[in-house]
Amino acid sequence: MEERQLKYGCNPNQKPARVFVETGNLPIKVLCGNPGYINLLDALNGWQLVRELSVATGLPAAASFKHVSPAGAAIGLPLDAVLRKIYWVDDIERPLTPIALAYARARGADRMSSYGDFISLSEVCDEVTALLIKREVSDGVIAPGYTPEALEILRQKRRGTYNVLEIDPQYVPEKIEHKQVFGVTFEQARNEVDLATSPLFDNIPTSNKDIPATAQRDLRIALITLKYTQSNSVCYVKDGQAIGIGAGQQSRIHCTRLAGDKADKWWLRQHPRVLNLPWREKIGRADRDNAIDLFLGEEVDDLFKDDLWQNYFSECPKPLSQEEKAQWLQQLRGVCLGSDAFFPFGDNIERAHKSGVEFVAQTGGSVRDDNVISTCDKYGIAMAFTGFRLFHH
Repeated sequence: MEERQLKYGCNPNQKPARVFVETGNLPIKVLCGNPGYINLLDALNGWQLVRELSVATGLPAAASFKHVSPAGAAIGLPLDAVLRKIYWVDDIERPLTPIALAYARARGADRMSSYGDFISLSEVCDEVTALLIKREVSDGVIAPGYTPEALEILRQKRRGTYNVLEIDPQYVPEKIEHKQVFGVTFEQARNEVDLATSPLFDNIPTSNKDIPATAQRDLRIALITLKYTQSNSVCYVKDGQAIGIGAGQQSRIHCTRLAGDKADKWWLRQHPRVLNLPWREKIGRADRDNAIDLFLGEEVDDLFKDDLWQNYFSECPKPLSQEEKAQWLQQLRGVCLGSDAFFPFGDNIERAHKSGVEFVAQTGGSVRDDNVISTCDKYGIAMAFTGFRLFHH
């Protein structure tokens, strides 16, 4: 049996703590730092997610994990000038490699949730990706390898304490997994449903049955992301990246609203007024993220109380009105939505439509499937019943 002692478990009072395998070797090597219990949960879940995304799409993939759910996930597609700017990578002069593009997308989609994340990469971490990672607030990274230049850069982060993990890409776990709760051991078969190649789009009960190849790719990305997200969960995806993930809510409509609000904010960040906010010189990246979140949120008035705006801006910006937000959001189209279980009511589709959703993949099998289908038909949305439930706890 190989094991690694940990500083503590989920909380400092939970001692002793360790990770181990009963046979063989641990599939991870610690190249730098001292990862904790939650770090390793994020790392191992994130690695599975990006590995499956890469297999499904044939492209490098990255994920940003926080508290055992992804804050972002993406594949390595090119970035246009607007996305480079809102993801804070427009100052990088050298070309971004495919794995760097995947990381920039995964980290950039929901920067508030990604703050202090654990990063997962499907490919060897190269120098430019390490440079992007170095300047973000993060707990660690897991990848199948690192170039010498990348490893040297990451070892300098956080005064040499940054967690750098190398995963054995050939490692295959046992088919049966165990978990203990309150001294009781649970046992189940691993969730090895193949979302990369399974025929997920054969059952399309809606009037619109056209789900083009790019939408099928994005729906697979949504479903693979949900496979490693704490349930209940839904995921909005556009152009190869998650733009809104709603996780761990007891009500599915609350998941749909939460993820939809995140998707809306991702799109609103691309509004010309937001792109041209008058920032103070030398303002930190996290401060910019916080200010934008306030500027676009329902509590925007807090930004102008006691002249708080002066901490961020060189001049007082004019907030976007509700009408301006609505007009901009009407331009969001082609969004894909995945759900880890069936939608019980059409209200989920109503909310999804407001965020530009045109394609849906969900389990199907609700007693109110007819209501969900008719709501999709009202908006011309194409919806597939996959037959797979993807709960994760």
